[in-house]
Amino acid sequence: MKKLFILIITLLPLASCDVLNVESQSAVPEEKAIKDKKGIEKGILGAYTSFQELGYYGRSYIIFSDLAADNLEQPVDGTAVSYTQIDNNVVLPENAGISDIWAAGYEGINIANNIIAKVPEMSDMTDEEKNQALGELYFIRAFNHFSLVNWFGAIPIKTQPTAGATGLDVARDPVAKVYDQIIADLTFAEQNLSAGGTKVRASKYAATALLARVYLYKGDYANAKTKATDVITNGGYDLLNYADVFTDESAESIFEIDFTELNRNRIAEYNFPKTLNGRREVAPTASLLASYEAGDERFSGSIAFSGTLAYAIKYDDLSLGADNVIILRLAEMYLIRAEAEAELQGNVGNIQNDINVIRTRAKLPDTPASSFADLLRAIEKERRVEFAFEGQRWFDLVRTGRAVDVLLSVNNVNQTLWPIPLSEILTNTNPGMSQNPGY
Repeated sequence: MKKLFILIITLLPLASCDVLNVESQSAVPEEKAIKDKKGIEKGILGAYTSFQELGYYGRSYIIFSDLAADNLEQPVDGTAVSYTQIDNNVVLPENAGISDIWAAGYEGINIANNIIAKVPEMSDMTDEEKNQALGELYFIRAFNHFSLVNWFGAIPIKTQPTAGATGLDVARDPVAKVYDQIIADLTFAEQNLSAGGTKVRASKYAATALLARVYLYKGDYANAKTKATDVITNGGYDLLNYADVFTDESAESIFEIDFTELNRNRIAEYNFPKTLNGRREVAPTASLLASYEAGDERFSGSIAFSGTLAYAIKYDDLSLGADNVIILRLAEMYLIRAEAEAELQGNVGNIQNDINVIRTRAKLPDTPASSFADLLRAIEKERRVEFAFEGQRWFDLVRTGRAVDVLLSVNNVNQTLWPIPLSEILTNTNPGMSQNPGY
């Protein structure tokens, strides 16, 4: 059953301004402190709600990766200035969209840290219950750190609860150190979370799947392959007909973010044309449309037309915005394993088999690629069409060093990282909070 995470957690206020430098959203007021297992559960749900914010996975994070890359573009009648900058990859530090992502990510981290500190104090929780709670919170903290490091590079690692006005002005940590923290948190989560349960909350295999992605991004291909294989072999997930994937808690989904009509996403609103009562702030590019091979069922499962206007339909609940947003699914594990094996220059047949699992589902013939270079390009193309409008394309091009070669709007590597939001630069007095090069 779909879990309705519609609680407004008053003890953990949400906000859209600079999280690291606002006391009210960085600390749990003492008079509202968590006192029992029920309070811990409410706190965990509060940590999940940070994902739902419109400036985060409720709209922007999912759209921006395709918009900054070559899957989406802003139409000439688009009105969002922050989207124009991201489409052109000329992003200013005062861009509201990047500030929202920074704020929401650290909001979720701060909520998780405050609850983590309380869990050991709970006398009405067993050790198993405490570890399950901590596993979810560590997953949430890792997910947020990972979401931020991919856009901003070196970021502050936050692992301690913020008490009062202390601990707000912090320095950026090196990317390698951020990855170490993410991996440590996810490893704990993997070891302590149960394997079953709803897909809108963290599970053992959600942690394993996210580890597979993290290791791939990090360039640790051996571990990426191992974790992806674990999910494929033991996770109990199934590949579905492509048109059936994007229903709430489908058999292919590993982890997704819950939305309801009271906590809605606005992805369809920003994709759908105005003739269908959408805003059409973004639209599929001609380049993406041309990337689908004839007969590829992913085309009709991803794109529709209103007259001659193409628009994305993976998230199509325009009236309520209550469709869940999939973050991890089984198809990605096959392509992670294929890419990792190709980078390791391993067994060509195994690489082809994993690619062909995905192509067969799309009703396409086997891949003709056979050299490692051709296989990597084939995987890049499969990922583009398989995960179109799911927020992965930009990160694929950046992590493989291909953004400058593929994207006309990216002329140098400085553009592959966003600037640190101006609000953070102006209010954080730590000399280690420096701006990214080129901004």
